[in-house]
Amino acid sequence: MSRDGHTISGPAGSIRIDGDALSALVITAAELVDGARVRRPRRGLDVVVTDGTAHVELELAVPYGTVLPGLARQVQASVAGALRDSAGLVVAGVDVSIEELER
Repeated sequence: MSRDGHTISGPAGSIRIDGDALSALVITAAELVDGARVRRPRRGLDVVVTDGTAHVELELAVPYGTVLPGLARQVQASVAGALRDSAGLVVAGVDVSIEELER
């Protein structure tokens, strides 16, 4: 998991969002999608922020019988929206890897 953070500078000062807070935001947004669970968040999640642009890689575990492409697209949209709306980041990509099926 990347520890990259994000700093927003403005006329009144700066706001720093730590890498751990960004990771928690990604996990929460991904798991808001019914059936998605971030697998191994310490090793299966990477959030890289460069010049206000984020790229995310995450591994999921999902229930057997789930339509995998549909769930992955929902997770991508949820994560991108959370990073954009809550952290002011431009999202270059959210790469989702489904690593486990749960019964």
